Amino acid sequence: MMSVPPTEMPGRRGFRAGWAFAAIWLFYLGENLDALLDAPHGMWRDVGLAALALFALTYVWIVGTMRRVRRDLPYPQHTLPIWLGLALLAGLALLQLPAAGSSVLTCAVYISATAVMGLRLEQGLAVAVVVALTVEIAIRSVPGWHAVSQGYALAVVLGAAATWGMRLALERQSRLIQAQHELAELAVAGERSRIAAELHDILGHSLTVIAVKAELAQRLLDVDLARTRAELADLETLSRDALADVRATAMGMRGISLPGEIAAAKAALAAANVEADLPGAADDVPTRHRELFAWTIREAVTNIVRHSRARHAEVRLSPTSVEIVDDGPGATTATTPGQGLAGLRRRADELGAHLTCGQRGDRPGFRVRVEIPS
Repeated sequence: MMSVPPTEMPGRRGFRAGWAFAAIWLFYLGENLDALLDAPHGMWRDVGLAALALFALTYVWIVGTMRRVRRDLPYPQHTLPIWLGLALLAGLALLQLPAAGSSVLTCAVYISATAVMGLRLEQGLAVAVVVALTVEIAIRSVPGWHAVSQGYALAVVLGAAATWGMRLALERQSRLIQAQHELAELAVAGERSRIAAELHDILGHSLTVIAVKAELAQRLLDVDLARTRAELADLETLSRDALADVRATAMGMRGISLPGEIAAAKAALAAANVEADLPGAADDVPTRHRELFAWTIREAVTNIVRHSRARHAEVRLSPTSVEIVDDGPGATTATTPGQGLAGLRRRADELGAHLTCGQRGDRPGFRVRVEIPS
């Protein structure tokens, strides 16, 4: 008879399941009940029946309210109620003794199993040993018990050992469930970080180009009305594309292409009045490298338009690397690192690539380079 509750479940459902599990093992108290019913009518018979009923209720209550395995909880803050419950169970068992005789030893199995389940592990095992020794001494000391009560001490030991094993299994299951919850939380946090990085990359580039084109349209308003209309049309297209990209990112379906980013870089740099040298094609770049190179071009061009005040920019593309350089004197990303380059570095690390960024050194300007080892 194992006093092992099921794994913790929330709310009333968990309590009902714990009580039902504990009540299953009350079947073995039938021996006590038979002995009490066969006893002569009198005060001790009535006291024994009442004590047996209270014993069963107390056992079910203690085990049913054990909502989690308590292995290392500090004494006495959490284990004191269990000690009081065990003392109550022992007292109720003794009240059955005058009428039930040796059958009362069945209660010892419940007491030891409850101790192993509810107390700190070393305390529960110590209680089980004491109970088993007490039962063995009683069997050998009380006249007539030895002939009819053999095996009770062994039942106490086996019951405690089985409860110990089930308790360890429940602890492992509890730790596994906790680990699964932590992994789920980490997955959610990772997905949030991914979406945040995606939105930064998308909106950072799109809003930068939109701001540049809006400024250009404002300057052209009184000079070239046709060009102004064209820039405003581009603004509308860019806004719709950015909105579509945000929706696709939220749905996890957004993609990015290297040729598309080269074309977008050409348009963005032209709008910012930056002369650009761009590769004409990306056919030599392996497919597995194209997405990373596309993100690199997007982030670098966004920073050129936003910060560099450059007059000239160049994108150099090879099968294993992409490099973007400018001649601008503006604020450097090296001294003011942002979310964009941090996200780009994460992407590079995932593919085993190496990201370098900083001043060109030999001349004014900034360099962003991603290289994938051969």
